[in-house]
Parts: sequence; structure tokens; C-alpha cells
Amino acid sequence: MQSESEQSGAGTAGRVPISAQELGAGNERVVFLHGLMGRGKNFTTAARGLGEDYRCLLVDLPNHGESAWTDRFDYAEQADLVADFLASGFAAQGPVNLVGHSMGGKTAMTLALRHPELVERLVVVDIAPARRPRPAKGSSSDFTHLLGSLAALDLGAIETRAEADRWLQEAIPSRTVRGFLLQNLRRVDGGFRWQPNLAMLLANLDAIGDFPRTEAHFDGPVLWIAGERSDYIGEDDLPEMKRLFPRTTRVAVKDSGHWVHSEQPGTFLDILRYFLRQPAGGAGR
Repeated sequence: MQSESEQSGAGTAGRVPISAQELGAGNERVVFLHGLMGRGKNFTTAARGLGEDYRCLLVDLPNHGESAWTDRFDYAEQADLVADFLASGFAAQGPVNLVGHSMGGKTAMTLALRHPELVERLVVVDIAPARRPRPAKGSSSDFTHLLGSLAALDLGAIETRAEADRWLQEAIPSRTVRGFLLQNLRRVDGGFRWQPNLAMLLANLDAIGDFPRTEAHFDGPVLWIAGERSDYIGEDDLPEMKRLFPRTTRVAVKDSGHWVHSEQPGTFLDILRYFLRQPAGGAGR
């Protein structure tokens, strides 16, 4: 049987406390950054799947999970906060492998570009270093619609999580998407509240969809994972990705949409494990 240690803790990056959970006890270190309205625990299956050779850190990004809130959304600020947190602890002894999905992927890319000394390898999951056009209103990936639906929910009128789920069914028909979002509903003082900084995130969706312009580049190995059925990455994104990350290897996962790590967990883990086992000095394609 696999032995595994699990610890939860919080550190302070600047004046914004960041919470993270650590799994495993291996020598290789991997940091996971989740997407919008997610939390570090969304990568628990992948972290456990890496086995005893890896020590993994599942980070709650600012404005999400147990981490503190900020007054605005800015990728440079988000990346710097996470970098300070890693430099003071998990990455204090040297660079780590960094994995980020969607918004977390943009944060990871920004961190690698601004703080390359902290990153040995970078894995970007189903997102590009570009502004993404918004999908059709009401689709499962339209965060304006999704976050707006959450904000419109009268939390004072619900008594159970199941009741909240029923209230959201018409606006968000997908049970999977509702379940993903409702992980953020917390019971407090006999009522409910949203744990993420919902109002700020909803107001800053344009900034979340954008990507900061920069002349920097990251020279380490980069794995770029796309969902075959996702529209978050296009062929026109490749030149900018290669400019910023010259050693990029691109992989598309069949029968997967945007949430690759949860839709195809076995394939995602196989790809991730193979990449992490390659020598850091190996050439990307």
C-alpha cells in the first residue's frame, strides 16, 4: 500500500494569506494551481496518482477556497503572491514543477515568466497566453452566466445545499457544472455564503479572460495540454506560446473538454507523469 502524508496549512504572501494542502512525501515537488471557482483539492486525484515519488502542494489561489481575498484581479499580482508564498516554503530549497489549469494556467505562466528561478518545469492545462472570446451565453463554459447565476441566488431563502442545487437547475442544467460550483457554498452561522470572492471575480471577468503582455520568456520545459473538444486553445495561439515558452510540447487529450484533469483523469495522469520524469534539460518540441 502507498504511504501518504497529508497536511493542511496557510502561509502569508505579502499581506494576503494563502492556504494549501500538501500530499505525499517524495523528493520531487509539484505545485497545482486550479481554475476559476475551483480550489486546490480539485487536483487531489492527480496528486495522489503521482505516488510516493512526489510531494505535491494543492494551492487555494487568492479569492478562492481558504485563501484570503484581494481588492482586484491582476495576473501579475496573483503570480507574485503565489511566488512569495512558494519562495518562503515549498520552493525555498530550489525550483518546483508547476501545473496550472485555465485561470490557474495563466497564473502559472505569469509566475514562470516573472519568477523563472522558482520553476523547473511548467504544465499549462487547456488555456493559452491570450484573451479568450466568451462562449455563447448559457453555455457550460460561460463564466459571466455561471457566476451571475450564483450571485443571483438568494442565499437567505435556502436551508440546504440540495435546495440550492434545485434553485440553480434551470440556469445551470449540467449537474456536473453545478456540483463544481456548489463546492464553494459554505454554511456559516446557520446560513450559507459563497467562499470565493464572488462579487469581485464577476466584476473582473474581462481581466481574468485576458493575459498580460510581456517581452519575457521562460526557457524551461513546458507541457501544453489541450482538451480535444475544448475551444480554449486555437492554432493561432501557437506562435505566442512558442515566443514566451520556446520549449513547449503540445498534447491534445481525446474525448475531453476544458476540465481535462477531471474528464480524463487517467490519461491526464499518464501524460503528466511521463513529462515529469523527463530530464529538465531535455528539448521541447
